[in-house]
Parts: sequence; structure tokens; C-alpha cells
Amino acid sequence: MKSTNTIVSFVLAAYGNIGELKYLYFSIILFWYLSICAANTLLIVVIHVDRRLHEPMYILLCNLCVNEINVSTSLYPLLLSQMFSDSHEVTLPWCFLQMCCMYTSAPAEFCSLAAMAYDRYIAICHPLHYDVIMNTERVFVMILLVWIYSFLSFILSFSFIFSLKFCANIIDNAFCDHQLLIKLSCSVSVHSNISEIFFAIVSIFIPFSLISVSYMKILKVFCRKTSKENKQKAVTTCTPQIVSLSNLFVGSIFYAIDFRLLVSHVPDEVRIILPVYLVICQTMLTPFLYGFNLPKIRETCCTSVFKIINNNTKINEHTLNT
Repeated sequence: MKSTNTIVSFVLAAYGNIGELKYLYFSIILFWYLSICAANTLLIVVIHVDRRLHEPMYILLCNLCVNEINVSTSLYPLLLSQMFSDSHEVTLPWCFLQMCCMYTSAPAEFCSLAAMAYDRYIAICHPLHYDVIMNTERVFVMILLVWIYSFLSFILSFSFIFSLKFCANIIDNAFCDHQLLIKLSCSVSVHSNISEIFFAIVSIFIPFSLISVSYMKILKVFCRKTSKENKQKAVTTCTPQIVSLSNLFVGSIFYAIDFRLLVSHVPDEVRIILPVYLVICQTMLTPFLYGFNLPKIRETCCTSVFKIINNNTKINEHTLNT
């Protein structure tokens, strides 16, 4: 057992047995990370460039994309750097920084979805007052509150970890996780279970309740209108949110299975993948589910591609003529 004074870094044990497969893993992870950043950045740029998309729904979507880039960047660069590391060490400050980014992104994800659900509720249930209620200033205030709320959720839930003394430094995972850090501490903190329950309530239960209320009211309005067109509109409006929330719920179940139930017969490879499921899937799902699936954004993308092709054609014709 190491002395508490010597613990200045943690060893991520999940990388110990990858062997020559590290080149394959590195290529796959790098491609996936670049794809996530490219898809979310492209969506942000498209919304920024096209003034027709400067509406509350698309501004909130940009915020969601920023969060996907944030949580991806908190995980993937460390994964990539550890692939070719001999020691697989990560210092305490970097470990705490990664935890801060990842556990701030979780409530930010749910709160952003709650803000988007509220926007759709106002647009559908109170269309005449939409421009007054969802003005630009209020939207940016909502975004600011999302990040303040998310950061405070992390600080109030896990700030006690920063003062823990550690008697071991082997983390059996691919990233720094609060549960594993608590297990490495010299004394079991009485705050650990309370902090988890508090974090689950403020980061998941409260935003999920707001989302549920918003969409129940939306569905109630559409159920009053029996036309096929209105029913189709209700399905189109609610489906992305339901799919996204279902994915987040599945990811949370995976997390609980890995860290709470500690299923012994689950292979080590699966146990490593389960905690990062949300970062792997949700970050790529968002731009396509909410962004490129929207007619206005698809139209803008197609128009931009057509203009680029048209300009290149004109340049080539001019070159040939000269």
C-alpha cells in the first residue's frame, strides 16, 4: 500500500493489456473523435452563417453541440495519449479536471434538452406569445443558467473528493471516475452515497421532470387535434427527444451495472466500454438527430454544397478557357 504522501498521480489500468492492438484502437478512437468534433462544429457553423436559423431552437441546439464537443474533449485526448504511454499515469490535477468537465457535461446535457423541450412547448402551446417569451436575451440567459446550474451541481456533489487522501493509485478504468477515486481513498467518506443521490436528483431527475411536463402538454395539445397532419407533426416533434432520452437512460443503466452491481462475469473489455457509452454514442447522435434531421438545416447544407460545386465548376471552366 502506498503512502498517502506519495500519491501524486493515478495509473489507468484499463490500458495494460491492449498490446499491439493499440494502433487499431488509436486509429478508431481518433477517427471517431474527429468525426464528433466535425459534425457538431459543422452544425454550429451552419446555424451561425444562415441568419434564417438565428432562432431560439437553433441557438439552444448550438449550445447542445458545444456540450457534446466539451464532453468528447474531456475524454478522447486522454484516451489517445494513453494508448502509447508506458506508465498510463495521469496527474491529480488532470484527473480532477477531467472529472469536472465530464460531470458538468452530464447535467448540462439534460438541462439543455429541458430548455429545448420548453422552447417547443411555448412554440406549440402558446404560439402567439412565442416571440415575447423566447426572445434572444432570454435564450442566452437560459444557456448561461444551464452552465451555472451544471457546474454548481458538480461542485456541490463532489467537492469533497478534492480533500480526500488516497492510499492507492490504480484506477481500473480508462478515465478518472469519482466512484473509483472514493474506493482508493484511505477512509470511506460518509458523503459519497448522499452526493450521488443529490447529483442524480439535480442533474437527471429535475431536468427529466421538466422535459416530461413540457412534452406531456405538447402531446395533450396535439391529441385534441385529430388531423393526420397534426399527429404527424407531434411525432416529428417528440421523436428526437424520446430517442435521445432513451439513449441517455440506457447509458445510465450501463453505468450503474458497471459501478454499482459490479457484475463479475462481465468481460473486462465490456466493463471498460460501458462507462464511456454515452460519450461514444450520444455525442455523435445529437448533430444528426436534432440538427441535420431538421428541414431548414438540410436545406442550408444542400444549398451550401450546391454553391461550392457551382463555384468550382465556374473556376474550372474559366481555367480551361484561359
